[in-house]
Amino acid sequence: MDIKNQWKHNFNYIKTRYKRFRIGLRTIKTAAAVIISMLIIAAFGLSSTKMIFAMLGAMATMETTFKGSLEACFTQVIGLIFGTILGILLLSMPFPHMLDAGIGIVLVITLYNAFQIRYSPALPCLIVVIMCTTPDIAPLEYAIGRLWASGVGLFVGLAINTLVFPYDNSNKIKATIDYLDKELLLFLEDMFDGDDHLPDTVKMAEMIDDMKRQLKIFSGQSFILRKTKKKRQMEIFKTCVGKERELIAHMEVLSQLSYPGRLYERNRERLLRCGADIKKERKSEKENYVNEINELDVITNYHVEQLLMLRSELMDELKVILDL
Repeated sequence: MDIKNQWKHNFNYIKTRYKRFRIGLRTIKTAAAVIISMLIIAAFGLSSTKMIFAMLGAMATMETTFKGSLEACFTQVIGLIFGTILGILLLSMPFPHMLDAGIGIVLVITLYNAFQIRYSPALPCLIVVIMCTTPDIAPLEYAIGRLWASGVGLFVGLAINTLVFPYDNSNKIKATIDYLDKELLLFLEDMFDGDDHLPDTVKMAEMIDDMKRQLKIFSGQSFILRKTKKKRQMEIFKTCVGKERELIAHMEVLSQLSYPGRLYERNRERLLRCGADIKKERKSEKENYVNEINELDVITNYHVEQLLMLRSELMDELKVILDL
């Protein structure tokens, strides 16, 4: 290996090895929101404890969608109120403070489970423990202070996450569609590569599910991404997912055949023009077919034609997205 190739090999290795340590935009947004929140709290001369609650509020809002960020804000506020009310009730009981704290934690977790609240009960548990283990605390003053500090963090985090640098995964959706197209050609190459091994659709189905998740994230941003461009993109993305699911259905039929029928010449030529490496004929074609077209040929070519048609439509829609 010459020096140039050695350096290239080393660079690719380092890039792959340390890709997991990449600092993303979400990480930077979180750090910025936390620092700004704590600076605001510090400007009022408040304690470091209130800074912690501002930090927790800012970090909680760093969800991938506007809807998720609002839910996080709602959860923080409800957790603070619930923990404060429960702490006040426990302080009025004639129990040791540590026992109050233990009872409070049990009640919080039990109620969260009973009402199937999917958010973490850590915050109300923290409030209960602080109140129960600080007997000289002024409950209402404490509650107002915590709500104010958390509110600062929630407001700053929400503003940075959804207004200043909103998450936009449209490029990731475009890349997924493009990748699915390449996988379709590989599927058809494997189907008609001259051997008797047929491909399956598991990998394609997984990519379709990933596409669905990405679209859910994109639709969760629709409240703040009201521009005509984004609306048009969303409509096209939804259409693409529907067509991708049709692709999967046709591919599943082909993959369940004991062996595929013979390709019509026009379909073979279309596949070759698409860049697929299709063999002239399969071994099974020689052994199992007579000259005239049979039912298996018709079924195979129908699904191949549908796949090629859907692929062409998807590529046209992808070009529209790229031009928006």
